[in-house]
Amino acid sequence: MSNILIIKHGSLGDIAQACGAIQDINLAHSKDQIYILTTKPYLDLFKKNPFIYEVILDKRLSRFNLIYLYLLMRKLKKLKFEKVYDLQNSSRTKFYKNILFPESSVNKWSSSETTLPNDIRKEEFDKKPVLNRFDHQLRSTGLTTFYTMKPDFSWACSNIDKIKKEYDLRKYILLFPFCSEHLSVKKWPYYNELIKLIKNKYHNQYKIIIAPGTKEISKASEVEAECILDNDKALDIFQLSSLIKDSSFVIANDTGPAHMAAHLKAKGLTLFGSHTTAYKVSIERENFKAIQVNDLKKLSPEKVFEKINLT
Repeated sequence: MSNILIIKHGSLGDIAQACGAIQDINLAHSKDQIYILTTKPYLDLFKKNPFIYEVILDKRLSRFNLIYLYLLMRKLKKLKFEKVYDLQNSSRTKFYKNILFPESSVNKWSSSETTLPNDIRKEEFDKKPVLNRFDHQLRSTGLTTFYTMKPDFSWACSNIDKIKKEYDLRKYILLFPFCSEHLSVKKWPYYNELIKLIKNKYHNQYKIIIAPGTKEISKASEVEAECILDNDKALDIFQLSSLIKDSSFVIANDTGPAHMAAHLKAKGLTLFGSHTTAYKVSIERENFKAIQVNDLKKLSPEKVFEKINLT
């Protein structure tokens, strides 16, 4: 039995995308122990993942913090990993490779760089859809992939019967109208207008709800929808996963919850401006689709409304 390391620091949407690759790695190393190196926000999440044996915290302190770097590298070296699957593929994880296994090939360290096709530059390869990149990386490492192209995030769900009872949630449409302030280009501004269109057609057939994150609770009153909290606090990732999975329809900006919805097999729609493409982030699934426009401010609520499918 060997120790295998996966590196996945975040973000939440990226973790939802990577869970199929993690499952395939587990399947390929069924007799080994799978560790994952991640950051604090996702420590508890990965502890629940059935395909992970143990979670290692990376505080991601400055590379010039030599004491921290030494202690982390010593811990990783002590575990004598037979193989590393770098699913983060960042400059930081490349830095780790250069410390841990400076001369290693794909046989020791699997990354988008060590598995890069000979006929393409990394800048071009990185333009391909993220799931296709994971699939290529694992196949080039010698794995057979069954789940990489169809991630299933349902392992992250928990029981929310108490919350459903408190808010009388039976049939509901879940909206994610917020995004990080520094990513305002992702924010579609017409959710209230859309809510009016939904209510005019469906009346009381569906509750319209939002589930704001901790930093979004103060803005919840700006949206004309019922705000779902747990004891006045934001739902945790496990509760949010279940709320998404059990919804009738999800409408979201391009944020972490949108990617969760896509890989929870929820029915829904996500709205993309010019910041990236739905194709590149592999978000479209059988039940989850995207509207792509150059300017989200020019995307009318009527256009979004006509794409809602509740049948």
